[in-house]
Amino acid sequence: MSRTVTWLVLAAAILWSLGSADMGLEKLPGAKARLGEFFGRMLPPDMSIWPEVLQGLAETLRIAILGTFFAVLFSVVLGILAAETLVPPAIWRPVRSLLAIVRAIPLILVAMLMVGAVGLGPLPGILAVTFHATGMLAKFYAEAIDTVSPEPVKALESAGANRLQQLRWGIWPQMAPLVLRDTVFRFELNLRESLILGVVGAGGIGLYIQTYVRSFQYDKAATVTLAIIILVLLSEAVNTALQKRFS
Repeated sequence: MSRTVTWLVLAAAILWSLGSADMGLEKLPGAKARLGEFFGRMLPPDMSIWPEVLQGLAETLRIAILGTFFAVLFSVVLGILAAETLVPPAIWRPVRSLLAIVRAIPLILVAMLMVGAVGLGPLPGILAVTFHATGMLAKFYAEAIDTVSPEPVKALESAGANRLQQLRWGIWPQMAPLVLRDTVFRFELNLRESLILGVVGAGGIGLYIQTYVRSFQYDKAATVTLAIIILVLLSEAVNTALQKRFS
């Protein structure tokens, strides 16, 4: 019964969206010509800006790496405080609520606030990625702690181990594969999100895309797009290899 109700609600939501949204489908017939003109102006890509593009990619990669690193540091502490099996409800409930609020704030909004606070450049991008990724990673870490088997922890507790020792020897060996998997996944997501932060002045390759498109230099925008595709494919390959290694 509940499954039927779920499908009915989803169908009603889709029908409501189709009926009430002004999608402007009448614009589709003319889109083909405009897209053809757009792609025609992108080819061939202007490879003369490749050194400049590589600098932007390197900055984007640094934003993702440092943002993930600092997010992991914060998430370790917050993940422990959000774990139901380690701390009382008076602690984990407000911490989980805080993490939910952090996840609810869009990354691009955080980046804009950081640009206003510290100025242009990669620093606001690093701060934005750190803030946004912490909300997700801390939740993942807390869930990983809560899913471990209690038997090893109870054995250590009966032997006189304190909380830190229980975490190190009873909990960490069980949750390590999940933590490593989730961290690698979040890094890949951070890298993809860092690609657009330059649009609001938070560093990275996004600034190049915005500049070239606004100045109608589509051949240069094509070069940036090509570089982004290569970077994303490489990150996907690394992520897949690490997932296999940790699984």
